[in-house]
Amino acid sequence: MTHPAVRLVGLRETPLDVEEVLGSLDDDASGGLVLFVGRVRDHDGGKGVTGLDYSAHPTALDRLTAVCERVAEEHDVHGLAAVHRVGTLDIGDAAVVVATVSSHRGAAFEASRALIDTLKAEVPIWKHQRFGDGTEEWVGSP
Repeated sequence: MTHPAVRLVGLRETPLDVEEVLGSLDDDASGGLVLFVGRVRDHDGGKGVTGLDYSAHPTALDRLTAVCERVAEEHDVHGLAAVHRVGTLDIGDAAVVVATVSSHRGAAFEASRALIDTLKAEVPIWKHQRFGDGTEEWVGSP
């Protein structure tokens, strides 16, 4: 991580800790902190979801770091953090946590939106969903 605003980037097989993310962004100069937590929901596409697994390509952490660096360069933030789960998750588990801090709320909101949207579009992490009817689906895989 070379941009000083990039404070925390990770892929975790263990439950995500919102307090870890918030702690990494402690900054007295920041008036706005925007936090997004993506959770495993119990439905998708009209089907009941019973659980899922996230798999990451070996380059996923490098790609996630690059996304964080780019968002830090493009937005007026003092700090940002992004962590994503891999492995088996249950309904309600946190799958991804991103946050940004800035002097003002507007910049923090814009940067957080850019961070989660770019992460989902560019980082090679794939979701394997299991449905209540016995079917399954891979999401985001090539």
